[in-house]
Amino acid sequence: MRATTPIVSVILDDRRIVELLYDPAKGATALAVGHPDGQASVEPYVDLPNGDRLTPYSADNALITSGCVLLPSAIGQPAEIEELVAAIRAFLFRYVDLPGTFEAIAAYYVLLSWVYDAFSDLPYLRFRGDFGTGKTRALLTIGSLCYKPFFASGASTVSPIFHIQDAFRGTLVLDEADFRFSDAAAQLTKILNNGTTAGMPVLRTMTNRNRELHPHAFRVFGPKIVAMRERFSDLALESRLLTFETSGRTVRDDIPIHLPELFHVEARELRNRLLAWRMRSRFSVGPDPSRAAQGLAARYRQSSLALLSLIDDAEVRLAITRELAGEEARVLYERADTLEAAMLSAIAEAFDAATGPHASISEIAVRFNLASAKELGRAMTNKWVGGFIRKRLHLATLKTGGVYVVPATERGKLPVLLARAGISPPLSPAVTEEGVPS
Repeated sequence: MRATTPIVSVILDDRRIVELLYDPAKGATALAVGHPDGQASVEPYVDLPNGDRLTPYSADNALITSGCVLLPSAIGQPAEIEELVAAIRAFLFRYVDLPGTFEAIAAYYVLLSWVYDAFSDLPYLRFRGDFGTGKTRALLTIGSLCYKPFFASGASTVSPIFHIQDAFRGTLVLDEADFRFSDAAAQLTKILNNGTTAGMPVLRTMTNRNRELHPHAFRVFGPKIVAMRERFSDLALESRLLTFETSGRTVRDDIPIHLPELFHVEARELRNRLLAWRMRSRFSVGPDPSRAAQGLAARYRQSSLALLSLIDDAEVRLAITRELAGEEARVLYERADTLEAAMLSAIAEAFDAATGPHASISEIAVRFNLASAKELGRAMTNKWVGGFIRKRLHLATLKTGGVYVVPATERGKLPVLLARAGISPPLSPAVTEEGVPS
């Protein structure tokens, strides 16, 4: 008996690329098929060698008809990458006010979204600022051109985001990402943290029709564009974001207040052209280590390589690298304001002030409380400080001469930890057990 499977997209073993189409004028779905010889066609279904059949999602699917997920309507005319970038930037310029460098980043990010599955690591775009500063307009404009964009907001529950991301595997466009409740924020952070690297699904326990519990691996890898007012408390996640600060800027007078119907028509035509580009270029693009950003931390070089690999213009790559350097500096500055950073500074100062080889927990606690007691609302005990050092900083403590200390053997780890926390003052020379500088 033939098995029939509705699909959104798939790359078959014979390198055929199959993508879902939706024509809103006809209210119909179909499958676009890109063939290895460069030809493309629109089909009502695709038969597999084993006799199974792939069919398009129903045209009545609420996610599609509501515009929650946007799709191409046809296979557009093929174009070179420079022509597509120019068309994308012209579209962005008409409907959203972005500075030149970030407009270029956004245009290439749109391209990246259409071939993201050729890469193993991705960055995200983030618009941050107060209400009324253009965050949502930026999301709508850029997101409408991306590969299978799925639009959600902070008013959504996290569960459907997991399911739709897993099923459509497109671009998550998330507005008001400052989730109000800690559980939702934690779940969203899992999606965003795991979603930058291929092969890192999020495991969640589901209940089947018999009320039996079983784990499900939700695939969350893919491009994402988010808008929010604050920053994520997870600083590792902060370092995965290319951020544009929207506050403190005036918007050009020629930007329309309301998006006209022409906007949707133009966006759909561009998605059609981008689909043709995906079918022609998917197997010819990939990470190019020679284009990696120089002078940045490994995490930034890794996450930005996919974007830079698509850019032939060396000047544009350099401008984006400068933007990344500024982003790295911002994240390091914010890291230096965390409790971990305050504790590391206290440990470093205690070592420098110590007359012997070790740094006492009591001395570290005094210095930490001077810096952080006001923020925490009270002074922390020596026991709490010792536990924080062991559990959060993963440094050893021991008792010697009746006093708990961070031993001298841990001092060599501090320069790396301080650098990661964005704390620039170096330690004085380490001291050996005999009290002699090493």
